[in-house]
Amino acid sequence: MTEVRIVVALGGNALLRRGEKPDAALQIGHIRAAAEALAPLAAENELVICHGNGPQVGMLALESESDTSLTRPYPLDVLVAQTQGMIGYWLVQELRNAGVTKPILSIVTQTVVDAEDPAFARPTKFVGPVYDQPQARLLAELHGWDIAPDGGRWRRVVSSPHPQRVLEQGTITHLLRQQSVIICGGGGGVPVTEDDAGRIHGVEAVVDKDFTAALIAIKVNADRLLVLTDVPGVMEHFGTPQAMLRRRINVDDMSRISVPDGSMGPKLTACARFVTATGRKTAIGSLSQAAAVLNGSAGTTIAEHRLGQVDAHSRNGGRRASVDG
Repeated sequence: MTEVRIVVALGGNALLRRGEKPDAALQIGHIRAAAEALAPLAAENELVICHGNGPQVGMLALESESDTSLTRPYPLDVLVAQTQGMIGYWLVQELRNAGVTKPILSIVTQTVVDAEDPAFARPTKFVGPVYDQPQARLLAELHGWDIAPDGGRWRRVVSSPHPQRVLEQGTITHLLRQQSVIICGGGGGVPVTEDDAGRIHGVEAVVDKDFTAALIAIKVNADRLLVLTDVPGVMEHFGTPQAMLRRRINVDDMSRISVPDGSMGPKLTACARFVTATGRKTAIGSLSQAAAVLNGSAGTTIAEHRLGQVDAHSRNGGRRASVDG
């Protein structure tokens, strides 16, 4: 198969699963499995990895808020930067251990958001562990959190403004051209605003990593955006007896698909943005089946056209050969 340029959005819950203790050894084990699944993609293609950090940033926030030696807790932008360093370090190490011989670089990236984004007034982004409702309400009262149901449990939610641009985008593109594996946009990137004088300021928020991954994928002219998580694909009517895996979705059909807003909804929106901007396919699926999700034999493939029509990338004379599926 001809080499293609791939951006992978790696779900934070694939690195620390629901209900698990956030022990370092446990997370490293999951990251080792992730690296083993991604290593074949890195060997045969150009690869950018954007990882989630919801469980990890929530853990650090809880620790900071409980630390009586601090005058005030560390802000979320700083905690996002911390998780980029931690998870990026683990991914670099385990990708190397999995046999990747290309240069592997983890970059602390900053994502510019609009200071007037209405999302600041409507917290929706899940972070941290899950709780039962009484415990979640107690913690919300104690720490001043916003909380919301996540499936059958409850979690903290924080503001999640939309990404406008990644400050380090030029560096990412340059390093990718040098055949490096790039880890960037971790946790959606450190959320920052830019004032009229061009000064950068961190803000109290967490950017959705799927939206940032889609933005980066568009900017680097990627052939594929893969959203890899802990589920086999887009499950319509998830959690009900009518649940079923959708193998293919047309962007125009998305409004008629019933999926949870808190988790799968943003993933579908991110995929739709990439497909609409590039005319190329995306896919959502299980991290353990990364290669099969890429070639279309597993997961859910999302395209702008209905099955049987000509691939827009091929039709428009794409930069590299498109993958099958």
